[in-house]
Amino acid sequence: MQAIIDAIKTQKLDAEICVVVSSNDSAYGLERARANGIPAFVRAKSSFKSLNERDESILELLKPYNVDYIVLAGYLGVLTENLVNAYPDKIINIHPALLPKFGGKGMYGINVHKAVIAAKENTSGATVHYVDLGTDTGKIILQESLEVLPDDTPESLQARILENIEHKLLVKALIKLEKEKSKRTIKL
Repeated sequence: MQAIIDAIKTQKLDAEICVVVSSNDSAYGLERARANGIPAFVRAKSSFKSLNERDESILELLKPYNVDYIVLAGYLGVLTENLVNAYPDKIINIHPALLPKFGGKGMYGINVHKAVIAAKENTSGATVHYVDLGTDTGKIILQESLEVLPDDTPESLQARILENIEHKLLVKALIKLEKEKSKRTIKL
């Protein structure tokens, strides 16, 4: 999220972050949002009877903000059909692997990097993609890769991808969407 805030402040990205919704009440992104005057809310799965109820709450929360895109940047939660269908081709996610490899159920965080190393891959990276009803199956917007080093651990690979690719790639993808959208500021 900080990369997006910084890109907006430096005018690399013509966007406005209207609202932040977290799946975790201790997510640092909430503090970043509040420090920048951005309304921030938590919609944790544990606070609702069902995922549908949680996502209906998210949909109601988003209505007054008229967002153009939902950016899943560290949001750990599977979205329901109602939420995905309410924003077709308007929800984007960053995934720490070169999809379609190492995507799907259970492939998040350090699990992805453990799988990449176990498979003895020569390259890894990150992918920004649209969210659809599958898990990590949406149309790819952008990808970037780096070499998996012989001495990489899951932790070192994760750190290198995060530092060298993920934050920058998410901003690049948003710039691409902004250019495709029109000449007006996109609302996130």
